[in-house]
Amino acid sequence: MANFIPYGKQSIEEDDIQSVVNILNSDFLTQGPTTSKFENLISSYVNSNYAVTVNSATSGLHLACLALGLKDGDIVWTSPNTFVSSANCALYCNALIDFVDIDISTGLMSINKLEEKLKVAKSQNKLPKILIPVHLAGSSCDMKKIYELSLEYEFKIIEDASHAMGGKYQKYKVGSCKYSDITIFSFHPVKIITTGEGGVATTNNVELADKMIQLRAHGITKDKNKFISKSSPPWHYEQHFLGFNYRMNDIQAALGISQLSKVDKFVKKRNELREEYIKNISNEEIKFLEIPEDVYSALHLLVIRINNISEKKHIEFFKNLRKCGIGVQLHYKPVHLQPHYINLGFKKNDFPVAEKYATSALSIPLFPNLKHEELIFVVNSVEKITKSILF
Repeated sequence: MANFIPYGKQSIEEDDIQSVVNILNSDFLTQGPTTSKFENLISSYVNSNYAVTVNSATSGLHLACLALGLKDGDIVWTSPNTFVSSANCALYCNALIDFVDIDISTGLMSINKLEEKLKVAKSQNKLPKILIPVHLAGSSCDMKKIYELSLEYEFKIIEDASHAMGGKYQKYKVGSCKYSDITIFSFHPVKIITTGEGGVATTNNVELADKMIQLRAHGITKDKNKFISKSSPPWHYEQHFLGFNYRMNDIQAALGISQLSKVDKFVKKRNELREEYIKNISNEEIKFLEIPEDVYSALHLLVIRINNISEKKHIEFFKNLRKCGIGVQLHYKPVHLQPHYINLGFKKNDFPVAEKYATSALSIPLFPNLKHEELIFVVNSVEKITKSILF
């Protein structure tokens, strides 16, 4: 469709293109100095001690779980309102997965539900080893409260900040790991900045950083100080454990460096567009996903919810907007209702708030290059279709 408006889209400019061309003309396409430069810039930007680039946020989540010692039989909790990788990373480690229901107004993990579930889990000796709060749509969860609960119940924290590069919680950049062990970002094209595919893990713990660095490269080290063999030829390297090929290449890193220089501009524009939508949508049945206090959202997604809409009408709403050339999407079908997770024993009504959210929410177009006339077209279409299906 020629005039199709997607819900999200990368913003690539001439300097981004030139940064990639420069690498293509250089000596290193991968495992060169550009990836390390990108890591240093990221850690400086979010104010973390370390950053470890990977080939996807999914890889980052997997490495984070492994670095924290997740193993067979351990338990991980995350939000049901997320992409499947937030939960899959636990299954990769043969761990058990469970979910904490959400606050319908924000789409984020409910602190009240988390506290209730932790109390029950403690009485049953089934506490999680790792909690993975998900910063849905670019808004941080209440990390200070989650951190305080982690001290009481002794679990580790991985922030799934795939949506949240450029966001803030209180006065801290998301990724600073002020209240977590590791934070994961995604650089998929629809995210805040892009490297094509790719991601990064940030942490303040040198041991976790070193473990993830080695895990992303087959479990191999070339550091002579870490060799088990005390006498080795100059070409020697050692594999100390089973790892993976999860590295980012220099082509991606070069694009990432160029994009990172614009992240604040992109996030500012996204927030301005949200305000423009709010100003122009007058139908009181259309509710925007709330941004919590003390949060500056990166606004990866702009989610609206329609009050008093049936599941059947929700589907009709989606189809009619798509017919108009508007690329709305549901973020997300609850993970526990995916067939694989149903096979693991989850069922409908396990997490009713996330399920209710999924039958009333849709993401509408939001990206820095969205034109004013496109925004107004989306507004008019949303209001017209909402009126036609509800009244």
